[in-house]
Amino acid sequence: MKVPARGVTKQGGGFENLEIERRDLQPKDVLIEIKYAGICHSDIHTVKSEWGEVDFPLVPGHEIAGIVHEVGSDVTKYKKDDRVGVGCMVDSCQECHNCKADEEQFCEKWMTGTYGSTDKYGEKTQGGYSKFIVVQEDFVLSIPDNIPLDVAAPLLCAGITTYSPLHHWNAGPGKKVAILGMGGLGHMAVKIASAMGAEVTVLSHSDDKKEDSLKFGAKEHVNTKNEEVFNKYKSHFDLIINTVGAKLDINQYLALLDVNGTLVNLGAPSEPLEVGVFSLIGGRRSFAGSLIGGIKETQEMLDFCAKHDIGPEIEVISADAKNIDDAYERVINSDVRYRFVIDIDTLK
Repeated sequence: MKVPARGVTKQGGGFENLEIERRDLQPKDVLIEIKYAGICHSDIHTVKSEWGEVDFPLVPGHEIAGIVHEVGSDVTKYKKDDRVGVGCMVDSCQECHNCKADEEQFCEKWMTGTYGSTDKYGEKTQGGYSKFIVVQEDFVLSIPDNIPLDVAAPLLCAGITTYSPLHHWNAGPGKKVAILGMGGLGHMAVKIASAMGAEVTVLSHSDDKKEDSLKFGAKEHVNTKNEEVFNKYKSHFDLIINTVGAKLDINQYLALLDVNGTLVNLGAPSEPLEVGVFSLIGGRRSFAGSLIGGIKETQEMLDFCAKHDIGPEIEVISADAKNIDDAYERVINSDVRYRFVIDIDTLK
């Protein structure tokens, strides 16, 4: 099946109108008509080859929301016209220890990414900036009826990427949680942590988004350009979620953790982060990382967001190639509040 898409054909190039091929439905496959695709900063890192070499042409997009168009003969979970989503992975071995523990993102044989991976058929995967996608049913998510599809799209990455560490490290009543960075991931972390019952503080390099932080549920918004902040909040937080994709002085932020506190890194800068061991042993602190979430947990996140009426703040754009180029530049310049979503119905 040949479908229209928007992709990049060379390093440093802009988006172009492409036609890509989707496989014929296998018995356990679901054919999804994509309605909306979110723009994630990892799309930008990948397209710009900042995380390694890229096999072009590439169609990004792993925040996908749409409607079931057709199902394979053995599909039992979905039917035509169901509202569904696809996140950052479309397959895994489903046999290893981690897969059986519902942690497919840590598949010992490596999960198959929604784009830029090679699937079990030997074909390169292409992402959601396209009209249709074929996905094995076990990697399709059900979108609750009260979440609009355009709002649902960024939940499939930004939502689960922040929900998973907050859930794993037990954010909730009695916990002081700091969210470092107030962008696409950060604003979701504020909303989710607040809904979990934690006391939330935003650590930002400016006061520009202070009003939003408080509106989304934070108790405080702190400007980290004021050096006094690092004295005032020393040994204060139980958990810090770092959503920043640029290199930071991690030791400075580790000092803000209480004894047994944890700083979880979600952002993935291309440069290594330096961590001094005394920043950890002085308070039995932990420096950790987290990668999206498994399929079971992602469905839990969607249901949690539906229950608590949580969604990202979005700006919907058309699928015009220049619009996508412009959106990428605006994300790089932190000029979006807070997530771009492509209206795939405008992709002709």
